[in-house]
Amino acid sequence: MTLAHVSIAGRGETNRFLAVVAESLQASGLRLAGTVQTNIARADRRKCDMDLRVLPDGPVIRISEDRGALARGCMLDHGALADTVAEVARRLDGADLLIVNKFGKAEAEGQGLIPVISEALGRGIRVLVGVNGLNLPQYLAFADGLSLTLPADPRAVSNWCLAGTGPLSDLT
Repeated sequence: MTLAHVSIAGRGETNRFLAVVAESLQASGLRLAGTVQTNIARADRRKCDMDLRVLPDGPVIRISEDRGALARGCMLDHGALADTVAEVARRLDGADLLIVNKFGKAEAEGQGLIPVISEALGRGIRVLVGVNGLNLPQYLAFADGLSLTLPADPRAVSNWCLAGTGPLSDLT
């Protein structure tokens, strides 16, 4: 199976988990494409700033809009997300693994990183997706039974990511 997901309860926990896994996999020599997210709390705002680091080496793109101190609802900057998708797509060549920080609202609506996920799977590149509880039903419908649920264990996730990636596959 070349598609897997992880879902960890707690605000930002999946983001932190995937960032640690990505760092470990890069140190192991795995060639990564995709995104990891950092949320930056602001004392003067209800919502945090959301930054995506495009793997393997940047740039960092702010995907949230600052709509003021009292703003509620979705803060996603769709233009910035589109820029991120383009950056990730350019890095698929030669990648061993695509990490998608979150199957979010855009992906649930068939947008966001969906085309890149499909392209990676079509090329035989493994795909690891972070999914929050809110969008898990939409993700599972998208995956149509083809996604493996991984535990919130960095070693288990790393082993899955490394499986079948050439010279590193003997580490699993």
